[in-house]
Amino acid sequence: MIILGLDTSTRAASVALWSDGDLLGELVINDKRTHSQKLMPMLENLFQLANISIDDVDLLAVCIGPGSFTGIRIAVATVKALGHVRNLPIVGVNSLESLAYNLSDGKARLVPILDAQGSQVYSAIYESSGQAPEILRDIRVVDIDNLIEEVRGLDGKIILLGEGINKYRDRLKDLGPNINLASSNTNVSRAASVCACASHKYKKGQDIHTCYDILPMYIRKSQAEVQYEEKQRAMKNDL
Repeated sequence: MIILGLDTSTRAASVALWSDGDLLGELVINDKRTHSQKLMPMLENLFQLANISIDDVDLLAVCIGPGSFTGIRIAVATVKALGHVRNLPIVGVNSLESLAYNLSDGKARLVPILDAQGSQVYSAIYESSGQAPEILRDIRVVDIDNLIEEVRGLDGKIILLGEGINKYRDRLKDLGPNINLASSNTNVSRAASVCACASHKYKKGQDIHTCYDILPMYIRKSQAEVQYEEKQRAMKNDL
């Protein structure tokens, strides 16, 4: 089975091809260009370099968020279009579990962190034992100070990872001898990890969708929605 994975939920955009447990190819671009500029050229280059066409793909995998609202929509819209044209199933993978798959080979408690603006982060806690990471605490939006206290209360080896590390590195680097920060290469969201997670889910019959019912996972409202609602409340109060 060949899986095509896409992830544009964070600053990094990535695409990957996965075949029966083997990574055939992956492209990751982590720069300031918008994902709408990067995604289609990356897909075209990946197919060309791997000598594979969309006709060879059996399953689509996409990171559904949380993360960048615009980025999430770009990847989800792309797999919806591909799924519709090729009649392919789609597996949805959230951005925190995808990050956990970056470090799934070791034994540790993994705490993926993504910036949620202000002093808040998206976070979850996973147990990695050399196989598929197991969820210990589901996704929440929490203040970074509350997350730090939660992490300090965990036992065993703990690894913090994800783009949120970059923003709060100074506050996270000396939490304790059992708490480590992942290296920069494992902090980046990767489509290869989306594929690995999707392969595991598909075998278990989990989170399998069609192009008609796959939906983004936003967790919270966008800043634009918050500002719009605040403006509407202010207008009502002035009446």
